[in-house]
Amino acid sequence: MSVTFSEFAGNISVETAFTVLAVAKQLKQSGKEVIELEIGDSPFPSTSSAVQAGIEAIKAGHTHYGPSQGLPEFRQAIADNYQKEHGIEITPAQVVVGPGAKPFELFFCEAFLNPGDGVLIFSPYFPTYPPNIARRQARMVVSDLKQETAFRPNLAEVEAFVNNDPQPKAIFLNSPHNPTGGITFEEDLIAIADLIRGKNIAVFSDEPYQHMVWQGKHHTLLAQPGMMDHCLAAYTFSKSYSMSGWRIGYAIGSPEIVRTIGNLINTSLSCVPPMIQLAAAAALREDTEERDRAMKDFQGKVELLVRELNQVPGVHCLQPGGTFYVFPSVKEICRNLGITSHGLAMYLLEAADEKLGVACLGGECFGQAGQGYLRFSCAEPSERLVEAVHFLKEAITRRERVASYLESHPHYQHPSQD
Repeated sequence: MSVTFSEFAGNISVETAFTVLAVAKQLKQSGKEVIELEIGDSPFPSTSSAVQAGIEAIKAGHTHYGPSQGLPEFRQAIADNYQKEHGIEITPAQVVVGPGAKPFELFFCEAFLNPGDGVLIFSPYFPTYPPNIARRQARMVVSDLKQETAFRPNLAEVEAFVNNDPQPKAIFLNSPHNPTGGITFEEDLIAIADLIRGKNIAVFSDEPYQHMVWQGKHHTLLAQPGMMDHCLAAYTFSKSYSMSGWRIGYAIGSPEIVRTIGNLINTSLSCVPPMIQLAAAAALREDTEERDRAMKDFQGKVELLVRELNQVPGVHCLQPGGTFYVFPSVKEICRNLGITSHGLAMYLLEAADEKLGVACLGGECFGQAGQGYLRFSCAEPSERLVEAVHFLKEAITRRERVASYLESHPHYQHPSQD
């Protein structure tokens, strides 16, 4: 008799981008050309000072354990940089280092949530929010983001959650927003701060795209009075410095919050490898110009992709306020073809053509409010982005291929066709 898995492990939802990535890699191995716009990775190399510092750190023997909260010199570098970029004066005691930004979702939930607590999240949402909330047996309360309001949070629904939920305990806030590219305005953050100040409500402020703001400037909830005691804000080097494979990030909060998160890292990860921290510290000190050039290139890619998509009949795409994603509505196309949006995404990858495919994600991979949308990453050369959109335009005219794909994949049939 084999052992059984826990109920949680047996039902865990995963980040679909990595599932589609695996399919794309398998198709490429079998000889198919695939334009990969599914994963949120940078097409650029890691910044030069980070690479050199990482090599030097390994040669110098920085290959042993380090403090669970992070190396003191790295935490100081983060604190100095945070004040420079955000105008918020913090100390190293308010900084904790982790392997990217994603693990801080888990640590935040472990730090603040008990069974039955209410957690407000905005849908579409980053797909690892629900399993981390489920780990603590807390309740998700969903507020839908809408294209007609540029995917900004609905403040009336935030107020209703704070005042009416039986156990309101946490809010997950993501800006710039993955997958929609929406921006939470400073006036939104002021209103959210006013609603939770003095209440027993914590906020996870997910800010990995802080340097990818194309309209206005980035604002953090931590800038609002009193929010350092309510909020854990998470950042990563994956996007800004193209260091996704290094797995390095950090979070900012009050000394008490940071100390608790450090204890959770101590009992799970031990520490982040010191040589990686030293590489990231070099990126902060020396690679700002290189980073900003890459961000400018990303902005050009985003604007190009939006222009091209809006020339496809049945597609309506907003210019995102930030991130390197675009989130076009394809509701009309899905209704006409009788296919869900993720079904359309998988059709583009697997079945629209024998020799070429485009990998992207259906909006429902990010929650019910994402139905009828596609998410494209801009992590390919610009000419490939144009090629991908031309492929989409042609692929949606191949009705016989769509029908054949639906026949073998009936779970992708559009609800209106049931």
